[in-house]
Amino acid sequence: MTVKSFAKINLGIEIVGRRPDGYHDIRTLFQTVTLADGIELEPAPRGVLELRGDDPAVAWDATNLIHRAAVSLRESAGATAGARITVMKSVPAGRGLGGGSSNAAATLLALNELWGLGLAKEGLASLAGRLGADVPYFLQGGLCLGEGIGDRLTPLPDLPPLSCLLLFPPFPIATATAYAGLGPFLTSPGKVSKIERFLESRDFGLLENDLERVIFRAHPELERWKSFFREEGALVAQVSGSGSAVYGLFSDPARAEAARRRLPGTTDARLVATLPRAGYWAQLGAGA
Repeated sequence: MTVKSFAKINLGIEIVGRRPDGYHDIRTLFQTVTLADGIELEPAPRGVLELRGDDPAVAWDATNLIHRAAVSLRESAGATAGARITVMKSVPAGRGLGGGSSNAAATLLALNELWGLGLAKEGLASLAGRLGADVPYFLQGGLCLGEGIGDRLTPLPDLPPLSCLLLFPPFPIATATAYAGLGPFLTSPGKVSKIERFLESRDFGLLENDLERVIFRAHPELERWKSFFREEGALVAQVSGSGSAVYGLFSDPARAEAARRRLPGTTDARLVATLPRAGYWAQLGAGA
């Protein structure tokens, strides 16, 4: 069985407040894009869980979210089935694209079918929430409003198809590092939500990522790439999540391709597209 595990971008992040547990309440818009990992799964003897992948930057051991998802699913269902899982990575880790979270969600869906467990989507969502804040989103796809720590989701009508030019800097940024740099001036529960205004007007110019103020201090080159995308005609250009990937969304595929061609030849970039919810579920593969 083979499934796809799609990436996401964040169309804005607003820091709403700091929680007693040390996490931050946020407001964000998640959007799936066509960049995807491939995950192959096959049955294995009872109790066996083997995981391997082709990206040496990723730990393919019991700490990996895929392994944790498989163990969590098996324990929840009281099952003893085994699986061998192989991952072909296209979504780089530590770039704010949700690759690990997407892998975990795709694994829950696929193993639920491979093992014949028959768990409903609500049960999978409960497991997903225990694995990570972004994992439940990948059981939805498309455009979603994320609140709380990003796990309180409201599916929204999809945007028109847009070209997405993704740039991958040669370094990751740890989510905890980005959030640790936030000052109290960024946590203002009463401030007007530009995301809510965007949902009313669809004016992309309103969208902002509050984490960029921290990220750009440490990595000013990312701000220059953001400016490049805007100069090339992007509707919106931002760091995705806590970075380090920078993206530009274009309504005209020709302009997106022209911007890609103007990138330096050594730049690691990919031209993809936004993926609406129906397309997301149609392309996931087995278990969807």
